[in-house]
Amino acid sequence: ADFQLATEVALIDLNEDKAWGEAKDSSHATSCIYSTNIKFHLGDYDDCKDANIIVITAGPSIRPGETPDRLKLAGTNAKIMSSVMSEIVKRTKEAMIIMITNPLDVATYVVSTQFDYPRNLILGTGTMLETYRFRRILADKYQVDPKNINGYVLGEHGNSAFVAWSTTGCAGFPIEHLDEYFHRTEKLDHQAVEDELVQVAYDVINKKGFTNTGIAMAACRFIKSVLYDEHTILPCSAVLEGEYGIKDVALSIPRMVCADGIMRSFEIHLNDEEMEKMHKAAQSVRSALDGAG
Repeated sequence: ADFQLATEVALIDLNEDKAWGEAKDSSHATSCIYSTNIKFHLGDYDDCKDANIIVITAGPSIRPGETPDRLKLAGTNAKIMSSVMSEIVKRTKEAMIIMITNPLDVATYVVSTQFDYPRNLILGTGTMLETYRFRRILADKYQVDPKNINGYVLGEHGNSAFVAWSTTGCAGFPIEHLDEYFHRTEKLDHQAVEDELVQVAYDVINKKGFTNTGIAMAACRFIKSVLYDEHTILPCSAVLEGEYGIKDVALSIPRMVCADGIMRSFEIHLNDEEMEKMHKAAQSVRSALDGAG
């Protein structure tokens, strides 16, 4: 609603009272603010018939104090994804599906492979949120606009996500020269940045109780890319088809997103250490998939 990316939003939930309340709350919040009349309402699966975009958030998440490992959710949420998708495919195979449910890569793989649905129309938000967080962490260290930071976090949305430092820079300045250009006396500690990147997600969960704003912004970024046919390149999760020698698992790599969904994937050059981390991420997600079976 904040970006006026829709004219109608149907909320589907097993808890219909909650969905009704969320719909009413959202409609009240937007009724006097935006020029576009956005209709929020309690929905059911029949609303998927003419939907342009379906965002799947169903399933439990990590709670404060729990073991900080999204992969522990694999068994439960894989079953929930199968239940949700079985209803969606009865009604449409044309809507763009954006996955948020954790463990993200497991859920994206299940939805992509267990149903006869076009894979280019299934996109997991993946490491987009980690990439946002990484750019903010780096921007804060150099006191620069985060939009000037380029670079990707790739692999699994979770503990084995990794920074592809070989892709990272600022405003066209290579990463290895940033300390020099910004007159930093203390050399950037790559490992400390990666540790902070992993820890900050669980810090938010433990202090706030959940995460919602960051991932909502990531989902909206993908929705905008689809609705405006942007052909923009963003890190997101989908099933790999041999990139980096990896198949039968969903991971995040840079992909071009447009009105047709995922238009292409990019097997960007990674150094040996990054390649090893990509394969470890694949092993992590594959292990969770095997365990969820």
